[in-house]
Amino acid sequence: MKPKNTICLWFDHDALDAAQFYCATFPDSEITAVHRAPDDYPNGKQGDVLTVEFTVLGIPCLGLNGGPLFQHCEAFSFQVATDDQEETDQYWDAILSNGGQASQCGWCKDRWGLSWQITPRTLTEALAAGGAEAQRAFQAMMTMGKIDVAAIDAARRG
Repeated sequence: MKPKNTICLWFDHDALDAAQFYCATFPDSEITAVHRAPDDYPNGKQGDVLTVEFTVLGIPCLGLNGGPLFQHCEAFSFQVATDDQEETDQYWDAILSNGGQASQCGWCKDRWGLSWQITPRTLTEALAAGGAEAQRAFQAMMTMGKIDVAAIDAARRG
C-alpha cells in the first residue's frame, strides 16, 4: 500500500543515480519502483526514467526527473540522527566523497544539491536540555563543519 504522504524531490535528469546513492549509503533505504516516460515531454524522451520511488531511512520519497528549471536549496534538508562519531563520519564522508560539499553546523550538500544535516544525538539532547548546557553546546557547534561528538560532549559538561 502506498503511503498518503511522500516527499517529492525534483532532479534535473538523474533521480535514479541519486536514489541508488541514498540507498547504498543509508540503512532502511530501498528503491521500490522506476517509472519510464510513456511519451516525449519537455525535458525528456519516451522511455527515459521519469520517476523513482524509494525510501531513505524509512521515509518514502519520489525522485522526479523534471529538468533544470528548479534546484534544491537549504530550505529543505534531511536530518539524520547519529549515535556516535563513527556513524557521523560515515554519512558525512559518504556524501562528501561522492561530490558533495561541506557546510557548517553539521550541514552538507550532496552532489545533486540536496542538503543533509548529520546530527549526533548528543547535540540534539544538549540543545533540548536548555540553560547553560544548551548554550555551551550551541557555541561549540557554531565553530564546526562536521560535528565533533567529543567536543560537544565536553561542552555539555562545561
